[in-house]
Order: sequence, then C-alpha cells, then structure tokens
Amino acid sequence: MTIDVVTFGCRLNTYESEVMKKHALDAGLSDTIIFNTCSVTAQAEKQARQAIRKARREHPGARIVVTGCAAQVRPDQFTAMPEVSAVLGNQEKMTAAPYLSLDTERAQVNDIMSVKETASHLVASFDGRARAFVQVQNGCNHRCTFCIIPYGRGNSRSVPMGEIVAQVRSLVEGGYNEVVFTGVDVSDYGKDLPGEPTLGQMMRRVLAAVPELKRLRLSSIDAVEVDDDLYRLIAEESRLMPHLHISLQAGDDMVLKRMKRRHLRHDIVEFCAKVRDLRPDMVYGADIIAGFPTETDAMFENTRALVEEVGLTWLHVFPYSPRPGTPAARMPQVKSELRKQRAAVLRAAGERQVARYLASQVEKTLAVVVEQDGMSGHSEGFAPVRLAAEAPVGSLQQVTIVHADEQWCYAA
Repeated sequence: MTIDVVTFGCRLNTYESEVMKKHALDAGLSDTIIFNTCSVTAQAEKQARQAIRKARREHPGARIVVTGCAAQVRPDQFTAMPEVSAVLGNQEKMTAAPYLSLDTERAQVNDIMSVKETASHLVASFDGRARAFVQVQNGCNHRCTFCIIPYGRGNSRSVPMGEIVAQVRSLVEGGYNEVVFTGVDVSDYGKDLPGEPTLGQMMRRVLAAVPELKRLRLSSIDAVEVDDDLYRLIAEESRLMPHLHISLQAGDDMVLKRMKRRHLRHDIVEFCAKVRDLRPDMVYGADIIAGFPTETDAMFENTRALVEEVGLTWLHVFPYSPRPGTPAARMPQVKSELRKQRAAVLRAAGERQVARYLASQVEKTLAVVVEQDGMSGHSEGFAPVRLAAEAPVGSLQQVTIVHADEQWCYAA
C-alpha cells in the first residue's frame, strides 16, 4: 500500500480527494491512509471513526491522516483517537506544505472563516471514475438552522471563470466526456468575484470555450437562485444534462421557515413546472431531511406529497441529526424512531418514483457514459443502465432500452 484516500460525503469531497492524493504523492509519503470525512450527520462521523479503527487493525504500521469537514469542525475528537497519526483542516488539506510536516505537527487546523479565496486545482484524472469533477465554489454564506457545514467549509468563495475553463479543457483533453460542477452552494457562484458573474454566465462561458465537452452536469442547486442565463441554458443547451438535484430539505412552509431556508413550497412547485416547460425531459433529484424538530404528521405529509406532486426522482433522504452548536439542536426534537420511520416512508416514495422513471425509458435511445466495470453507466437523466456488451470505460454509447426493473434500465 502507498497512498489510499477514503472519501465520505459529497461530490466536492470526491474532487478534493484527488487533489489530496497528488499532494501526498508529491510529498513522498507512503504507507498512508487519508480519511476525507463528512459532518452532515452524526452517522457520517460515526462511520468515519469506525473506518479509522478498522484501518488501524488491518494496517497497524500505516500513517492515518484525518481531514474533511468532521475534522475541521471537531478536530479534538480525532486527535483523541490513538489510531490517528495527524489531523488536517479543510484549508490545509488542499495545500502542499502540510503533507511535509505530518510527522512533526499532529494537528494542523486553521480558522476556516479566515479563508477568503479558493482555487481550482488542476486534476488530470479521477481514479476509478468515468466522469470528472470540477470545484467551482466552496463554503456557504447562509446559516440554515440544522447545518454545521459553513463551520467546516467557511464562507462562500468562487473559483474564477478562467481557472474553471482551464480545468475543464484539461479534463476534456484527457478523455473525459462528462464533467460535473460541484461546490457547497453552487447557486451562490460569482457573488464574491469582480463583476459578480452568475452561475449561468460562467457555465455559458465554459460551454462556449470548450466546445469539445460533450456533457456538463450540476451537482446541486438552490432553486430560488437560478439566474436567467441558467434558465436559457436549460432550454437551449443539449450538452447541459437534463438532471437537476435540488437542495430542498422539506416541503412544508413552517418547517422551511424554521430551517431558515430561502424558499417556500410554492417556489419549488413553480420552479419544477417552469423548468419542465423549458426542458420536458428534465429529471429532478432532491435532498430531504425527515423528522426536523417540531415536524408534525401534517407537516411531514406536505413533504411526502411534494415528491409526487412535482415528480422528484433521485432522493437523498436523511433522518434529522442534531448538530451541536446549531439552532435546530435546541428546538423540540422529534423522537429518533419517528425520524427513522419518516425517512423510510420518503425513501419508499423515492423508490416508486425511480421505478416509474426507469419504466418510462423503455424503447428510448439513450446516451450512456460507461463506468468502471465496462458493463454499466448512466444516461443523460442519470438513469442507471446495464449494457448488453462491454464498452470502453468513459466512452459515450448510444443504446436502446428494452427492459427496466426497479433499479436498472437494460440495453439491447
């Protein structure tokens, strides 16, 4: 074993893990396991700790480095673990110097709120992945009452457009057919840059500057912050994939207000209808929290009903997890068992939506990016597709769907 990076959480972490691996290799490290952690839920932190202990048992002589949002927010819990060799903050993990001093400085964690800029690190390839990720933004200026992430990522800061163009061009020249733009609050892109370019303006420039890019996908968006340029791209640009993942969290107005979200229920209904008018084949995903403090049965039902009302398909459902230091942790809590039950109901609703969507793809011809096994991939709308014959990893294949079940589309 030389360098092994174990990634938890979001697509931004996936991108950052590739940067970290390069820094570790450049520093001449060997026999090192780096854990890039997530703090969005208590369960995510628990899984990281369990994985760290398992890694130490299986690799007793390895250097174990812990970083990511959980390490940034709660560094002490990891420095207290005897299995851990060093802890890096979210800013430190993205720069080269800390990897040279892991054996002399056990904890290197800066005040993340002091970070004012972010940069796009040139990543030539992504191990084991058919699509590439590009960080366009980091941090968040909003303070949703349930969320600890701003304290792990800092305030919003955007990558300049020129750097993004250069990164995308490099990846396309390296053979990638699909690029995913990722960040913490991607919809907030550009407000800290000169001239305050919008997300849509930046995407329009990238697509114009790199005409060889075949597919561009967004990791997630805040529906009320979509700008006119992005709406135009949705309507006119076939290279922008018809798959938008909405940072929804709930479908009840009172819950949304107590979450301190920027949208209400009707905003999501109107957004989904407007986008489908522009792009009838659009498929939606959504993040949803089940059992937020004070959520009644009626409030939960409003969220559940929204899934079918606007046609949400790819659901990421989380039982509410109290994060110490957040306002929601001090609100009247829903019982843990009820949170889990509500999450199960939402997941079942999502599974039904997926089954309907996959069934609707039968007899259609889809473009599929082939993934690591060479026998499967994802379509424009992110439908998982089983191929009839092996194809080159990362290639785009035009296939006709002949059958679907609850989890897969099957190509002829």
